[in-house]
Amino acid sequence: MIKEAMEYVAKLKEMSMDPKVVEINEKTYCNKDLIRYDEEPMARGICSNTLSGLIDYIKNCSFELRDRMIIHVQGPARVELYSCLTKERRRECLFECGAMLPGFKFDQWYDQERFLIEAQANFEMAGDMNIILQVAGNVESNATANYGDDGVSQKTTIHQGIASKADVIVPNPVTLVPYRTFLEVEQPSSQFVFRIKDQNGQPVFKIVEAEGGLWKNEAMQNIKTYFEERIPEDLKKRITIIA
Repeated sequence: MIKEAMEYVAKLKEMSMDPKVVEINEKTYCNKDLIRYDEEPMARGICSNTLSGLIDYIKNCSFELRDRMIIHVQGPARVELYSCLTKERRRECLFECGAMLPGFKFDQWYDQERFLIEAQANFEMAGDMNIILQVAGNVESNATANYGDDGVSQKTTIHQGIASKADVIVPNPVTLVPYRTFLEVEQPSSQFVFRIKDQNGQPVFKIVEAEGGLWKNEAMQNIKTYFEERIPEDLKKRITIIA
């Protein structure tokens, strides 16, 4: 207890002393933590799940914007509104957009019922989705599986095991349009690999991305176009869009 009391008294003495400022290699150091009172205050950014929220902010709160602003499209699901550099070379973030995306998991096996639900909820009915649903909806379980796959197309056939009500050839890769970016912009289509297999006597399905994420560039350009078409003309010179 005596030792702790002495350390506490020593600390109080140190806190009461004036701060010492030292210059080393043209750098300024201080022996205490100091809070600047002349630092320019920064606003706390507003958060939204839509791009239209940012447009509404720009239109109705333009008086809050600095002379020059930047809309940074960071990715298919995130956009931020920044100021240009302040005098202290800092940027103020006034608005953040984060898309609320479905939870479909690519490269994961789904049972028949769950796959049909997830496919219809998380993809647009475009491209080869009708073929995918036709195959997934017609496959039945029995004992064994017999699939023909030449690396380009996949065919389910009636046999003793997982049986199909009709022979259907599924081209691979398939073109699908999943919801992967803000709903206000066009969803990019891309190629996927569709696979079926038998798991414990039941058919399971999965969809695997097959183009290395090129869709992200298209989605970001779609977001940029969205802002270019909706930012008021009198503010376009003050706002730079980066995607």
